[in-house]
Amino acid sequence: MASEQGRDVARGPAAESGSQVPPLTVAVLGLGEAGGEIARDLATAGVRVRGFDPVKPAPPGVVAAAGDAAACHGADLVLSLTTAAEAEGALREALAGLGPSVVYADANTSAAGLKHRLAALAEKAGVPFADIAIMAPVPGRGLRVPMVSSGPAAQAVSRILGACGATVDVMDGPAGTAATRKLLRSVFYKGMAAAVIEALAAARAAGCEDWLREHIAAELSAADHSTLARMEEGSHRHALRRSHEMAAASELLAELDVPSRVARASQLWLEDLAAGR
Repeated sequence: MASEQGRDVARGPAAESGSQVPPLTVAVLGLGEAGGEIARDLATAGVRVRGFDPVKPAPPGVVAAAGDAAACHGADLVLSLTTAAEAEGALREALAGLGPSVVYADANTSAAGLKHRLAALAEKAGVPFADIAIMAPVPGRGLRVPMVSSGPAAQAVSRILGACGATVDVMDGPAGTAATRKLLRSVFYKGMAAAVIEALAAARAAGCEDWLREHIAAELSAADHSTLARMEEGSHRHALRRSHEMAAASELLAELDVPSRVARASQLWLEDLAAGR
């Protein structure tokens, strides 16, 4: 890891004027919504940033590179913020440009299996690897978005980015541990958002959207630990009755010409609970 090889991870933004220590260099692969904003904030913090994206231009303060490997030449840290579909290709392309003291961190949202494959590729090439999970939307937060990291180089990544103003919590476990936590959280948040969208669409069709919007907001505002327990325990205890209720809700949505994707899925879940599955 970088810190174990004598690299001063805080030397970029923390270095005093006139220091003989060269500035920190970070390569950012992928300059879309997340990568572009994080790269810009790193540059603002005094980090030397090189970036590559085949479509998006480099933000102010970021040096545009001709490719993944070119962006990585001389970097202390590489942040991959491409997409999950492009993550393995980006790492393979980057390998030719990775020096002996670099740390490679993949911050793309993916299942643990992909992180395991990336970690294996990096290990084979002798490159310390970290899995980063970004735990909130990046726009408006940039580098200060909450992050968690796991894998062999998680501590090194936390130190490097922490010196730049970021907060990266380190989790015990291999690469994929952080990604798993993020996706488990996503099941809840994105599932809840889908339920809200479906319910509001149905309420709009029924002519009572304002009422339901206020009702949902009030329920969310009042939620606490007891709400979670009530939802979980009540679903098990009253699964059969609630499955009939959600079947009726699906019928209502059909009458309103609103797809009942979430309502139907809820009905199926409750039927399985009632059957002990």
